[in-house]
Amino acid sequence: MYLLIVTGMSGAGKSLALKSAEDFGFFCVDNLPSPMLGEFIRMCENAVPQIERAAVTIDSRESLLSHNSHAVAEELKRIAVPHDILFLDARTEVLRRRYNETRRRHPLGEAGEAESGVAAERGYLGELRELATRIIDTSDVPARKFSKLIEKILPEFSTDEMSLIVSSFGYKRGVPIDADFVVDMRFADNPFYYESMRPLSGLDAEVSSFVLEQPFVMEYLDDLQKNILRMIPLFEAQDKHILRVCFGCTGGRHRSVAAAEAFAKRMRLAGQSVRIFHRDLVREEEDITERFGKKV
Repeated sequence: MYLLIVTGMSGAGKSLALKSAEDFGFFCVDNLPSPMLGEFIRMCENAVPQIERAAVTIDSRESLLSHNSHAVAEELKRIAVPHDILFLDARTEVLRRRYNETRRRHPLGEAGEAESGVAAERGYLGELRELATRIIDTSDVPARKFSKLIEKILPEFSTDEMSLIVSSFGYKRGVPIDADFVVDMRFADNPFYYESMRPLSGLDAEVSSFVLEQPFVMEYLDDLQKNILRMIPLFEAQDKHILRVCFGCTGGRHRSVAAAEAFAKRMRLAGQSVRIFHRDLVREEEDITERFGKKV
C-alpha cells in the first residue's frame, strides 16, 4: 500500500488536491486526525480487494483536538508503509486575500480573522513542513488550473526515481517558497534593456544566445550541474525523490528562462528525469505590454 498525506496552509488548496487524487484513483479521506492514521492504514490493507493507493489530508485543525504539532509529526514518522507528504503553501498576503474574498472564517484566527489565523497556522505547521517530501507554492496557480497541476505531479509520488523540477521566476514577484535551490541570474546583462530583445523571452534563440554567451554563465551552469548531480544521491538516501531548482532574474522572462532551459537540457543529457516550469513568463509579458503599449 502507498499513502499520500496532503497537508499545508488553510486556503492553499488541500481540498482541491485531495479531489484530484480521488480522480486519479486514490482512496481519499479528508481531515483525518493523525492518531487514526494507523487504523486507517490497517483498514486499507485488510480491504477486499486491498486498497493500493490512499490519500488523506491532515491540517492545523488538529490543534482544535488538543493535538500539538510535535505529536502530529511523531505520528507521521511512525507510518510503516511507503508514503509521501505533500505540503501546500502560499504567500501570506495571498492566503489572507483568499479568506477575505470568500468571507470564510479561519480555523485558528481570533474570532475567525484571517491575519492572526495565518500567522498561528504557520507556527503550528512548521514541523510538518520540515517533514514534507514536496512543497508546492500555490500563490500564482488559478483555481481552474490547480487540478491539472496536481495531475502532473501525482505520478512523481510512489516512485523511487528522482524527479528534477527546473523553474524560472522573477524576483519582483517573490522567491518561490517551494524552492530547494535558488539560482540568481541577475549577474548577467539584462536583455530587457535592449529594445530588439525586450519583446522576446529566454525561449527565443536570440535571447538564449545573448545570455548563455556572457562571461561566467556557462562556467556557472557547469559548477551547478556538478553539484546537483553529486547531491541527488544524498537526497535519495533520505527518501527525497523530488528536487526543485529555481532560476531567478528581475522579471522572470529573459535571463532566468534561458538559464533554466539550458540547465534542464544538460540534466536530461545526464540521464535525469526533468520537468520545467516558467512561473512568470506570461505575467512579465503582460507587464511589458502594459508598460510599453505594444503586444509582445
